Amino acid sequence: MADLQDDIPTTTEVGEDDILPDAPPPVPASLGRGYTPAEQPDADLLARARTLLAEHPVADGYSGLPWALRHLPWYDLELGEAAVDTGMPRLREGHVGALFWSLHLPEGPGGGCAVAAALEQLDLVRTVIEAHPEGLRLVRTAGQIIDARNRGRVAVVLGPAPGAALEDSLGILRVLRDLGLRVLTLAGTAWAGASGLTRFGEEVVREMNRLGVLADVTGASPATVERTVALSKTPVLCTRSAARALRPHPANLPDELLVALGRAKGLCMVPLTAEQTGPTVPDVADHLDHVRDVAGPECVGLSGTYDSGVVHPRDLADASRYPHLIAELLRRGWSETELSLLTWGNVQRVLRSADFTARAAQHRRDASTVRIGDLDTL
Repeated sequence: MADLQDDIPTTTEVGEDDILPDAPPPVPASLGRGYTPAEQPDADLLARARTLLAEHPVADGYSGLPWALRHLPWYDLELGEAAVDTGMPRLREGHVGALFWSLHLPEGPGGGCAVAAALEQLDLVRTVIEAHPEGLRLVRTAGQIIDARNRGRVAVVLGPAPGAALEDSLGILRVLRDLGLRVLTLAGTAWAGASGLTRFGEEVVREMNRLGVLADVTGASPATVERTVALSKTPVLCTRSAARALRPHPANLPDELLVALGRAKGLCMVPLTAEQTGPTVPDVADHLDHVRDVAGPECVGLSGTYDSGVVHPRDLADASRYPHLIAELLRRGWSETELSLLTWGNVQRVLRSADFTARAAQHRRDASTVRIGDLDTL
């Protein structure tokens, strides 16, 4: 096991007496369809959940594992690490079949060059995967995810990466795509702000469609979300967004944006964080109910956000706990079809759509060489 350093970010779980700072009051039971007071899932529900997950494993939309591992002088994910939430034993117990690995960039004056930081993260990811060939496999397409699963590996999808990693260059976007990047977060850039996408921002989205890179609008302004959903030829992701109607967190989506995302067959991946979804499993299930009812069952997914330094709800402290969440949804009457879409099918659909659109677009459109100064007034 690794020797822990003092600066290792620990992931915590909300206790019964914990109070989240500035957290909104609990949602009334009437707002959650099928809500009943919290109770431990019985053995039958857990058994059913595990059987379903064995057939339809979880495709987890956000993992901070690469950034967490950089603090460790030594680690072995195959044996399991107490310092992280997503070692192989926990992933197997939780029936996780695919993980989106976030490429985190340092913040503040000491952050350094964004491109260099992104490349260093990519190098770390490859090092981690090469060190665990029996458990992990880097994938680029939906078909490769299926192949990894059939071979008993957890598929690793690269992204989301912050849009700042591009440094306003479409050439860098293409290089990152060639290195395996599949998801890019638009928020936090000069070309995707409060007023929506600039002309250069629209060109970025078009080039992402041509390359098969999915747009993540988590944390983006409503204007950016609306324009991206309308412009993109491939489904748009929210990798860490729940329902603002239930919990008014700035990264959560209001119903009107959930409706727009659903119409465009996008995907809202609900995070398992106490701050965004609440401190209990039923709270998380309420958000999943709401997103399903507003956007549709084909537009809801899961985002563990493990190893990202956030506080998780009780009974969802690490990646092994997914069966408890699925058991709660079974108790609420979710069908096997709905659950198979939630855990696995919707992510497969989105990636396949992006792959198909990219192949078609590359026959019609050459790589864009536009610079931000050609379209936007700086």
